Amino acid sequence: MRTGIFVGSFDPFTIGHDNIVRRALPLFDRIIIGVGVNERKQYMLSAETRKQKIQELYKNEKRITVKTYSDLTIDFAHREMADYIIKGVRSVKDFEYEREQADINKRIGNIDTLLLFAEPEMASISSSLVRELIHFGKDVRQFLP
Repeated sequence: MRTGIFVGSFDPFTIGHDNIVRRALPLFDRIIIGVGVNERKQYMLSAETRKQKIQELYKNEKRITVKTYSDLTIDFAHREMADYIIKGVRSVKDFEYEREQADINKRIGNIDTLLLFAEPEMASISSSLVRELIHFGKDVRQFLP
């Protein structure tokens, strides 16, 4: 059974995140969405709320599970017996960051990272942009699944 983990803070989970999950699903028998918790970060939504919203989105897809984690992604990947880490890339800046993370994860954990490039119409959507729009009272429904 081939397992991939798709990890992030997902604060909030956007249509871009959903697009990556749905595009990766045919490649895996199982995808675990890992909602990251970093105690040094301040979140708009609690980890449990983020997890519940994502679970609700995929309630009819038995191959997807959602879990929270607060350690290194590579440790989460090993614990979940993942074959790959799945990451989305929107820009050259994202690519450089994810390439470095992929290299380190391969070196210390021997797990490859699958990079999927954002669909062009979703390349400008980010959780931080959505949070800012929410802060200023804008309607963000078009950015959320």
